Amino acid sequence: MVQSAVADDVFYALSNSTRRKVLKQLSVGPATVSELAAPFDMKLPSFVQHLSVLEQSRLVKSKKRGRVRTYEIAPERFRVAEDWLSEQRQLWEARLDRFDKYVKQLKETESKS
Repeated sequence: MVQSAVADDVFYALSNSTRRKVLKQLSVGPATVSELAAPFDMKLPSFVQHLSVLEQSRLVKSKKRGRVRTYEIAPERFRVAEDWLSEQRQLWEARLDRFDKYVKQLKETESKS
């Protein structure tokens, strides 16, 4: 149940295109709030809410030095999404394999009739 809540937090954070763009920016390296906000046409308080969601989901972490807050990616949390997607892939591959086997059996049965 706890793992499910963690996955919910991660996928919620990833569900927004602004937050995904921020993560893409941070994949290059750490950046300040103003550097991250520059490409976006929104007020700073709204933008900071996106950063807050990312930090609460622990996809990013921040450090404050004086008045400047710098964010960086926290890659370990991405494992939650990766593990869930891998589990789903395995599940669906097994289902599709069974379906393929069933369709082949039907074709064999039809060709014998």
